[in-house]
Amino acid sequence: MPPDNDYTNKELMAAFVASEIADGEAVSVGASLPVCRAGILLAHLTHAPNLKVQISFTITNLRNVEVLPAFEFITDWRAGRWAEFLYNHDIGPDLYKRRRQAIFFIGGLQIDAYGNSNLIGIGSDFHHLKMRGPGGVGTASMGTNIGRYYLYTNAHNKQTLTERLDWRSCFGFGDGGADARTRLHLPGGGPRYCITPLCIFDFEETSKRMRLKSLHPGVTLEQVLDHTGFKPVVPDHVPTTPGPTPEQLRLLHERIDTDGVLRRP
Repeated sequence: MPPDNDYTNKELMAAFVASEIADGEAVSVGASLPVCRAGILLAHLTHAPNLKVQISFTITNLRNVEVLPAFEFITDWRAGRWAEFLYNHDIGPDLYKRRRQAIFFIGGLQIDAYGNSNLIGIGSDFHHLKMRGPGGVGTASMGTNIGRYYLYTNAHNKQTLTERLDWRSCFGFGDGGADARTRLHLPGGGPRYCITPLCIFDFEETSKRMRLKSLHPGVTLEQVLDHTGFKPVVPDHVPTTPGPTPEQLRLLHERIDTDGVLRRP
């Protein structure tokens, strides 16, 4: 959190997410990633009025909704109150064609240096996992076909950002290399950034290994390196992640995050 305490790191990350979304794009709003949800809606209420907002198998425009309440599950039927269009998940090739024009956000129990992620569980024995995750929950197909996606984690530590995954549920850039995806004929573009509570990573062009893009205000390079389970690429100059504007904070507080989820520790 910045020294002046005007905003939290979660609000900063939401502002970064918003900056990545352009008007007219299609973005899925998941129920379990409140920071990404807030960033998507923040973009929609500011510079992306024609954003195709996908919630619970519906597509809608939320510009005129005064308060955008959170929802707990992706299948929450209450999202249907805003629906303008309902889409079928089993519409074959056309669905995958549309996916390549869309954006997605993917979390992970583990994320490795090449942007592969694990939502299956922690432990080497699948039948006796130390911790069981939700499973792939669609991330395998979305990570394969989507035009671009973003990795997101609430925890920046060596257990989450690790050199080696226990299981791989979503393919990023495999074992590395600029052709990591093309040599497998994967149509999607792969992960663009990995967003954490300490920093933003991108991917170095040749190796596709994570590279430090920016540090959040008040975070040092040593903190990031000490809490990362692999050695990222570190450029000569690492800028500071920009914080949210006063107008973005107003929208977050008054319309998007009225319950204060992003302001909780």
